[in-house]
Amino acid sequence: EIDVIKRMRYPGYFLIVWDFIRYARDRGVPVGPGRGSAAGSLVAYCLQITDVDPLEFDLIFERFLNPERVSLPDIDIDFCERRRGEVIEYVTRKYGRENVAQIITFGTMKARAVVRDVGRTLGMSYADVDRVAKQIPATIDITLDRAMDESPTLKEMWQRDERVRELINVSKRLEGVTRHASVHAAGVVIAPRPITEFAPLYKSQKDEITTQWAMKEIERVGLLKMDFLGLSTLTLLHDAVEHIRATTGTQVDLAQIPLDDVKTYQLFSEGQTLGIFQFESSGMRETLRKAKPQRFDDLIALNALYRPGPLRGGVIDDFIARKHGKVDIAYQVPQLKPILNDTYGVIAYQEQVMRIASDLAGFTLGEADVLRKAMGKKDASVMEAQRGRFVNGAIDRGVPPKKAVKIFDLIEHFAGYGFNKSHSTTYALLAYQTAYLKANHPQHFMAALLTIERQNTDKLAIYLGECRDMNVTILSPDVNTSGLHFIVTDEGVRFGLEAIKNVGEAAIASILESREQRGRITSLNRLCEEVDLRLVNRRVLESLVKAGAFDSLLEATPTMSVGEGRARLLAAAGRAIEHGTRRQRDRDRGQHELFGESDPGETTDGTIAFPPATPWTEAEQLGFEKEALGLYLSGHPVDRHAEQLQAAGVKRIEQLDSAGESIPVAGIISSVRALTTRKGDPMAVVTLEDGGGSLEVVVFPEAYRKYGSLLQIDRLVVIRGRLEKDEETARLIAAEVQSVNRLLGDGG
Repeated sequence: EIDVIKRMRYPGYFLIVWDFIRYARDRGVPVGPGRGSAAGSLVAYCLQITDVDPLEFDLIFERFLNPERVSLPDIDIDFCERRRGEVIEYVTRKYGRENVAQIITFGTMKARAVVRDVGRTLGMSYADVDRVAKQIPATIDITLDRAMDESPTLKEMWQRDERVRELINVSKRLEGVTRHASVHAAGVVIAPRPITEFAPLYKSQKDEITTQWAMKEIERVGLLKMDFLGLSTLTLLHDAVEHIRATTGTQVDLAQIPLDDVKTYQLFSEGQTLGIFQFESSGMRETLRKAKPQRFDDLIALNALYRPGPLRGGVIDDFIARKHGKVDIAYQVPQLKPILNDTYGVIAYQEQVMRIASDLAGFTLGEADVLRKAMGKKDASVMEAQRGRFVNGAIDRGVPPKKAVKIFDLIEHFAGYGFNKSHSTTYALLAYQTAYLKANHPQHFMAALLTIERQNTDKLAIYLGECRDMNVTILSPDVNTSGLHFIVTDEGVRFGLEAIKNVGEAAIASILESREQRGRITSLNRLCEEVDLRLVNRRVLESLVKAGAFDSLLEATPTMSVGEGRARLLAAAGRAIEHGTRRQRDRDRGQHELFGESDPGETTDGTIAFPPATPWTEAEQLGFEKEALGLYLSGHPVDRHAEQLQAAGVKRIEQLDSAGESIPVAGIISSVRALTTRKGDPMAVVTLEDGGGSLEVVVFPEAYRKYGSLLQIDRLVVIRGRLEKDEETARLIAAEVQSVNRLLGDGG
């Protein structure tokens, strides 16, 4: 490897990468184990650029770098999302601010975006433009011409509506035009002299300095491009490990964890992989339940096989059947067994294609990489020449002619879909580390995961449901025990204050500082005397009350219900701020209450005298919780009917599993999207959720005509329909909609 690197004049490249990774590791910035084909390099492993031994996992250096390859090597590095900027700043200081810049990227006018932009320019209403845009299939790199072919509704709209025809025709002329410039998510360029000697620079409205040329042009002029990627999984692992150390004293070294942990493989085999890097989609979880991986090689293979492509489903099924002994593992020739043994005779990796060409037909590994690339690109002329060479080489090494042809056809068939084993191995390692923490330290893992996803209420709700399934107790936010983020306590995982809407980090810092200096918060009045009321304003207090964060103030009055207590706290918020403002003003002036007397409305021990207020109903309490947190926490509207619904045969969303089955399911409607068919008939797509999950429900025109009036946000309904499932999603095709109250005989 060193000889090839020197001959290709890349030592400097490796040393630059080694240097900034060394800097990151020395300062505790989490660095990924590697990504892409660089993990196949033993030199990169010895320099600690990557963390996976390529000899142990049969990774191939020539997949990364070989003399037959004319393109630059590409070592992409994952860093902790939170601290990625520190590494870029180090590189900038080391090589000079004039010599380092991030790379520009250009957003182009894609099919949907150009229709929306043109529609707005033509003065069309949002609703009209939206109706057209939504008929364009949500396919990667879809064009308007393809959309017209694939969407009969769109074509019909174009034919019968002159305004739509003008919209589409103008959009076609602008499609693909550059729309805006922004900073590339990862690309950084390092030059030996000021970049302006090689490429022009661009200054954005935000004063960000980037190259004016995009990545391909930067590489074309010979400049060194690096990818500094931010990966939230590294942040998650770091935070979980730190929290374990801080709360238990246990030091988990992820580099030393065993790769045969029983609990971890049980988690994978049961498909309990929500929150697990690369393994959390519904299709992948179903695949895991079928495959039941028991070794690290299985995770590498599943990570590689579960990729978009026409062959994926059949190959995965074949892999699983062979793994469980339902299909005999057979090899065309004995020489294939050591190459394909780890994947039960299935070709899963590009490296296996290269090994076959090398071991069976005498190709060098560099030549085998050229063959692999040609197969992937389906280059007919190159393939024909390579076919003859492969077959002749295999025959010379004792492979029967018919089998030599068959093997070439086999690897040609799979080469376009084979995945890079180096990348799959490093990312499988990250997935394993994540799953290890979830299996062995579930509370700390979930606390770190919930913290990272604290602003994404959809994911937060899913992960809170996962906590319930794992018997991890989630405690409501509390101004006396919560921190900024989710934390592990003796009772369970305590909700972080930052996850409450309308409560900023600065306001929380002021509250936590007051708690640290003055001790337990006993009243709104006392709190407002100490905090910065420019930050902790009435809106903040009201959000905290609605989220239940002040419930600990009610402990002195145990006979008061939560609904009444929160209502009275909310009523007291305004007066508490007035009290705090007055006390702070008097304190600043050096004035004190004569004889230390209390404010009106405050008891002698300083706790608040709750003003009267109408107690909240359970529905109001839950509604305010959802307003403040973005989800139901202490309960769900469905819960109070749970026993009756179960007796009536109504299922929860998490219980749905049999596609094609006609089932009733209860939940609250969280969103309604009105649509029309190509005939102009109204229909809708509804999101139904019950606290344990959410489900897309399609209401076609016939059902919509009967039940459309019931499809209202926050309405509690039972929907009966046919369940449809694919590898990624499940949806219900509605046949009947009823309000829960009517179903249970309560009217409504």
